[in-house]
Amino acid sequence: MNKLEIIKNKIFTEKESAFATLQTWRFKEEKIVFTNGCFDIVHRGHLEYLAQASNLGHKLVMGLNTDASVQRLKGPNRPINDEYSRALLLASLAFIDMVVFFDEETPYDLIKFVQPDVLVKGSDYNAEDIVGYDIVKAKGGEIITLDFIEGFSSTGIINKIINTH
Repeated sequence: MNKLEIIKNKIFTEKESAFATLQTWRFKEEKIVFTNGCFDIVHRGHLEYLAQASNLGHKLVMGLNTDASVQRLKGPNRPINDEYSRALLLASLAFIDMVVFFDEETPYDLIKFVQPDVLVKGSDYNAEDIVGYDIVKAKGGEIITLDFIEGFSSTGIINKIINTH
């Protein structure tokens, strides 16, 4: 299998299509880490956050907002990059094992489906307020917040481009 196919095989447009892979990981007793976001313009802050998240287990599952979901969250001019382009870029990272789209307002249903051992979000959240906290806590899992790197955000990059041009 060529490398592009390996990357594409990490992308799941429907959560149900990821079931067999998740079952295999569970059978092998792999520790599954879950995080989510829009990841519209991937930058250093994203990379460091995702690499740190991947260190918390054996497999990193990325819940990725669909284009429609991003528009509802961030406005009609977003996302800058379409959902498949964002998924392909994220799946190309060696430390991301699965990218699954979700279209809902929150990834709650996806977290319920994945049943991660570790749920990760940025430290701008209180652990108890993180969507899926109840699911992961009920199964004895961990909820971990990671610090962001100051000065890196997709919105900041977009504003810099607008203000420069």
